[in-house]
Amino acid sequence: DCRDDMSFVTEEVFGPLMAVLAFEDEGEVVARANATPYGLAAGVFTRDFDRAHRVADALEAGVVWINDYNVLPPSLPFGGHKQSGLGHENGVATIDHYTRRRSIYARVDPGPRPGDR
Repeated sequence: DCRDDMSFVTEEVFGPLMAVLAFEDEGEVVARANATPYGLAAGVFTRDFDRAHRVADALEAGVVWINDYNVLPPSLPFGGHKQSGLGHENGVATIDHYTRRRSIYARVDPGPRPGDR
């Protein structure tokens, strides 16, 4: 019997554990999930795919799995929202996160510059 005030429920727990809490409606469960300062990941388990997408869209989490958990294809950006994580990794997001874009223009031809008429 998990409760919202248990540290197991309110903290980020890394391990093969799952907190299961009863709820009355989607609004309540989304509000409770979003009340935490963390937002690394969330899972939605339901037979109703429309409901799953409504809830997933409303959750403040970096990744939301539907009817599965902790599946990370290399192309899927992974990272948290709020106080979870320092950005996103995997796929193109890795390049964006770990690099700084910079442009260098070097003129090597004394001819007209780009844009000159």
